[in-house]
Amino acid sequence: MKKTKNIYLVRGCPGSGKTTLAETLATPLGAPVYSADHYFETIVDDAVIDYKFDMSKIGAAHAQCQEKTEKAMELEFPNIFVANTFTREKEMKVYFELAEKYGYRLFSLIVENRHGGKDIHNVPETSLEAMKMRFNVKL
Repeated sequence: MKKTKNIYLVRGCPGSGKTTLAETLATPLGAPVYSADHYFETIVDDAVIDYKFDMSKIGAAHAQCQEKTEKAMELEFPNIFVANTFTREKEMKVYFELAEKYGYRLFSLIVENRHGGKDIHNVPETSLEAMKMRFNVKL
C-alpha cells in the first residue's frame, strides 16, 4: 500500500501563531517545519537567540525555504509543514508545483489571531494592515 505524503501550508499574518501551530502539529509526527523567518534567526543550542529581519534579503529567505521543502520532498518525508504569511495565492504557487511534482497532497491552514498574539518580528503596523487587506482565501 502506498503511503500518503502531505504538505501543510500554514498561513496567516505576523503574530497569528503560524509557526507555533506548525511546530505543535509537526512535533508528534517528527515532521520538519520550514519558514522564510528561519533565514533571519541566529540559533545556538537549538534555541533562537536573535532575529534580524532584512527586507533586502526576503527573496533569499523564501528561496531557502523552498529549497529545504523540496529537499524534504526528495527524501519523501511523509509530512512537511511550511509556515509563511502566504497572503496571496501566487506566493503559494511554487509549493503547489512542488506538491504536484513529488506526489504530495497539499493543505492550506489559515491561522487567525484570536488569542491576542503579538508580532515578535516588529512588522510596522501599516505593513500588517496591508497584509490583512490583501489576504486571499479561496473557498
